[in-house]
Amino acid sequence: MKFWTCFVRDGSAPVLVREGFSWGALIFGPIWLAVHNAWVPAALVLAASILIGALTSGPTQSALLLALVLWLGFTGNDLRRWSLRLRGFVLQEVVSARNATEALGVMLERRPDLTSRFLPPGVLR
Repeated sequence: MKFWTCFVRDGSAPVLVREGFSWGALIFGPIWLAVHNAWVPAALVLAASILIGALTSGPTQSALLLALVLWLGFTGNDLRRWSLRLRGFVLQEVVSARNATEALGVMLERRPDLTSRFLPPGVLR
């Protein structure tokens, strides 16, 4: 079982973020953050990468870039949560599930009022 945090904001569908290590953040770095609308962390990581590349060389540069990439893997989902809070989302629930679909189902069972954010008006009566 995995743990998922659910964030909500008025007028938006709930956003689920998995707890734990992120392979996507490790491999794709700031691109992964940008795809998840975490623009501020993406810009900061990109700036850090550029600074490391410009100010260091050789083994020091490699070690710093490796450390940055590993840090992103361990904190990528935390950076997404931080970005969601910056955009006005509020932590609603923490759910345990095998995958994102099941986590969303658990969330909607607990909060049926959020169902209307996924369906067109008039479908649920």
